[in-house]
Amino acid sequence: MNTAIIAAGGVIWRRNIDGVIEVLLVHRPRYDDWSIPKGKVEEGEALISCAYRELLEETGLSIKLGPYIGAVEYQTIDGLKHVEYWSASLVEDSSAFHANEEVDQIVWLTLDAALVQATRDSDRQVLERFKSIPYDSSALIMLRHAKALERAEWQGEDEDRPLQLVGQLQAKRMLSLYQVFGLNEIHTSDAVRCLDTVAQMAKSLQITPAITNAVSEYTFRKSKDKAIDYAKELIKKNKQIILCSHNPVLPRMMEKLTKKIDFDYPDNKLLPGEAWVLFHNKKEVLQIDRLAAPTV
Repeated sequence: MNTAIIAAGGVIWRRNIDGVIEVLLVHRPRYDDWSIPKGKVEEGEALISCAYRELLEETGLSIKLGPYIGAVEYQTIDGLKHVEYWSASLVEDSSAFHANEEVDQIVWLTLDAALVQATRDSDRQVLERFKSIPYDSSALIMLRHAKALERAEWQGEDEDRPLQLVGQLQAKRMLSLYQVFGLNEIHTSDAVRCLDTVAQMAKSLQITPAITNAVSEYTFRKSKDKAIDYAKELIKKNKQIILCSHNPVLPRMMEKLTKKIDFDYPDNKLLPGEAWVLFHNKKEVLQIDRLAAPTV
């Protein structure tokens, strides 16, 4: 039995000079078609990382990913193809498209015009779904620290408990997952396992982490309100933010921040290295995506 070809891509969007939403289609000379940029996943690569890489490689534009759009499947001459898509907003800078082997032209179109121009029915499905997601939103990423030493294995203070080897490997691979969001700020509990989870990512992105005990476990045991208030202040910002904390702190924050959205999160907790990505408009949460821990 043949397995499906796995790929990822994204709908790149911007506002034009009149404030109208436009999306980008690419022309692929190999197929002589107009499509949403996408490409095959590499071995060991997360789908969201694949989407980001393919958008950069095919367009050369500076972008940041937003909410997950969904997946489509269709038959190709090589077999069944499964493609997952994210929204991606254009970051205004000096980046520009240069023709390459994969893509020789790009075009910016209104959504209605793009639905006419797109060659494949599957791309039109993705564009229709794009309309209904909160693509123009900010992200608060609620990350549980990577895999730490078990409490029974550690003789010192709990806040000093370090990462296991697998947790250290997870931490090394955080960058490939979270750079796609165009992070502005990194906030972390002052526990060693949280600090070590974000340290390498922060260094690579040249972001100085904001270290706080407000979202630590020991503070949470004394006062749950401090962590909740801290998260509420972060969500008021129009920024891309990652917050590294613990169970049960993160689930409690989720309960308070998502009262107005119907969201099912299994077992009301995250596994080590997993995250909820809350897309919001500074007032309320509009969509929640879940990211698995980096593969090690």
